[in-house]
Amino acid sequence: MLEALLRRESAVVTAALIVLILLAWLALLAGAGTGMSVVAMSGWWLPMSLPAGESWPWTPHYWLIAFVMWAVMMVAMMLPSAAPMVLLYARVVRRADQQAASAEAPLSIASFAGGYLSLWILFSILAVAVQFALERAGLMTMMMSSRSALLSGALLIAAGVYQLTPLKAACLEHCRSPAAYLANHWRAGPMGAWRMGLEHGAYCVGCCAVLMLLLFVGGVMNLVWIAGLSLFVAIEKLAPFGPKLAKVLAVVLIGAGGALIATA
Repeated sequence: MLEALLRRESAVVTAALIVLILLAWLALLAGAGTGMSVVAMSGWWLPMSLPAGESWPWTPHYWLIAFVMWAVMMVAMMLPSAAPMVLLYARVVRRADQQAASAEAPLSIASFAGGYLSLWILFSILAVAVQFALERAGLMTMMMSSRSALLSGALLIAAGVYQLTPLKAACLEHCRSPAAYLANHWRAGPMGAWRMGLEHGAYCVGCCAVLMLLLFVGGVMNLVWIAGLSLFVAIEKLAPFGPKLAKVLAVVLIGAGGALIATA
């Protein structure tokens, strides 16, 4: 009977994750509140740069729109690769609740997922600040991508070098080992779940944040880059060959960045 309950609970959590991911992607396709066509932003027919010395008017409303855009994008991109961790946590906490005759499991599961996503929400604030600085410096096009070969090359090289660092390897290992993470970081109750989600989110940000900055190279709302980075992050975290792929990408990024700078 317990196994049947666990299967049913797992199906509910899986369905909730799928709905949340789909809603995030649909919101992204709708422009994530920017009022702009994401399809058009993924093409090359818009004017390539803002007029010299000008930037978008960064009113409080525009700051909010930019934050919502980044937050929705991070949910759409990062939640799929975190789903196995959330599902395993849900199974473990439900079993523990049944043994302790507790009814906290649904709240704990939501707290765990919320803690994880809140770290990416915080990253979104940082990303908006970086976007603001780049636009004010005249380094962004109307497609919200870098107009500077030097900047693009530097971002590519930085991302490639980071892929080879011990910090990246440590964060990736935590993301790739859900069972070990839960065993070593377990905390009971909804507040414990929130803290666990925060910690897992911190490892995930440490693993992927530099890669997310590559959106400034290809275009913040460029669907090709968004989908490509999302796919790479999922493969890197979930596939058996993920760590090897991370190193291959590092070489590609460093080479591409060097080539861009050489032609600048």
